Amino acid sequence: MKIALLGYGKMGKTIERLAVERGHEIVLKVDNDIDNADLSRADVAIDFSVPDAAFKNITACFEKQVPVVSGTTGWLKRYDEAVEICKKQEAAFIYASNYSLGVNLFFELNRNLAKLMQRFSEYNVAIEEIHHTQKLDAPSGTAITLAEQIIENSDKTGWQLDSIRENEIPVTAKRIENVPGTHTISYNSEVDTIKIEHVAHSRDGFALGAIIAAEWLQHKKGVFSMKDVLGL
Repeated sequence: MKIALLGYGKMGKTIERLAVERGHEIVLKVDNDIDNADLSRADVAIDFSVPDAAFKNITACFEKQVPVVSGTTGWLKRYDEAVEICKKQEAAFIYASNYSLGVNLFFELNRNLAKLMQRFSEYNVAIEEIHHTQKLDAPSGTAITLAEQIIENSDKTGWQLDSIRENEIPVTAKRIENVPGTHTISYNSEVDTIKIEHVAHSRDGFALGAIIAAEWLQHKKGVFSMKDVLGL
């Protein structure tokens, strides 16, 4: 598989290392400007760029019929627009806030726990996420996904960063040096706490999941998710 890397920061370099170990070839590395990039040799593009560049990167690939796996967060106000362009171009697209196989299993656990806890109003739910100090967005896309899953399966109406409002989920975002990513869901009552947590030990899990998604996306058309990739 010939891969175009859109975004060549720490995650891009990790994807490169693991992709080469799996027998793939990196044919393009784009740090910022995709305007003059030659996508013609790529079988698939993996986008871990920055929020301001993501939409342009993704839609440029659609126009060249290059399937895109995107893990960039912070640009999702234009997600629906990107989906429409993908469909119009009959291209292929997967977006995930987190490609880690463990996190996607954690998503399923979170969804099912929210359904279970819906009947027990004495428990108040909260989300905490911790990432490295270079992470640009807060809260993380993963934390937002977790919050949205709880909202879909409870009477909560929204989420708020560093705030407690009635019927909304409080989200705390911490930035600590050299933390790849920790996400904790807590249900707290006066008598006890129920907690689930995912702790990433390195970036390798995120990168490997993105490569597996890219392998799966080849020769497909349409808009997919990691649930499709993992058969969940």
